[in-house]
Amino acid sequence: MPTLLDFRRRIRSVKNTQQITRAMKFVAAARLRRAQEAALAARPYAKELARVLRSTMSRIAEPQHPLLARRPEERILALVLTGERGLAGAFNTNLRRKVNDFFGANRDKKTSLIPVGKKGRDALKKAGFNIIAEYINVLARVEFGTVREISNLVTDLYANSQVDSVYIVFSEFKTVMSANLVVEKLLPVEPAQVEAESESKQATSQVDYIYEQPEEQLLDKLLPRYVESQIQRAMLESSAAEHAARMTAMESATKNAGDVIEALTLHMNKVRQAAITKEIIEIVSGASSTA
Repeated sequence: MPTLLDFRRRIRSVKNTQQITRAMKFVAAARLRRAQEAALAARPYAKELARVLRSTMSRIAEPQHPLLARRPEERILALVLTGERGLAGAFNTNLRRKVNDFFGANRDKKTSLIPVGKKGRDALKKAGFNIIAEYINVLARVEFGTVREISNLVTDLYANSQVDSVYIVFSEFKTVMSANLVVEKLLPVEPAQVEAESESKQATSQVDYIYEQPEEQLLDKLLPRYVESQIQRAMLESSAAEHAARMTAMESATKNAGDVIEALTLHMNKVRQAAITKEIIEIVSGASSTA
């Protein structure tokens, strides 16, 4: 049976763990604020650039560009964004499950992936996936140079017909308590579609533009920028979602540590009270026998 000293050591150990998880929660909260601001700031730019691209493509009779070429999906490339570190609850596990489901649905096709994030890289490499490139330690601070490097790699693979489609799998920041797992088709860029009902009601007629450049030059500029904006937005969303998951996990761990300390303290007090009662009984019994 554990002694009082064992209980005190155990309580001290849990308190030390609680201090660590509380500190990690505060650190994650501070990083989350910056990551959330960056993710929210990137959304309007990505959305507006996509709208401009759709509008431009809708005014071109037959848009021609390597990033618009459509081929049968026999070779699929997935850009997978996971966390850089653990202690984030089920964040990385849910993403790996999403990737497994995606590749399971396309098991009859040749698949490859580019992991972004150390935890995903390690898990996917161990699972035996075909990895053609990897990027680690880039989500803590998303830099545009890294975004452009990834974008150039992806667009070159598609333009050179080495892959037939490119998807991006990431965790979209929704709230601090929850995230939305997303699988988006990045390439080929979808042709112009009818705008959503809510957007179409804002204007009764489509605004016409006068182009100063040939349409080929417009697409050469807009399509790479579109891919870069989508990858940058996904990386910022994934970074914010990871910090939110870690903050939530550390908050839960801190609360659980408090519950453990409370339960251990109660049990220790019961053991100590039982020991005191036993000693009192022994003293009384000894006094009675002496009398």
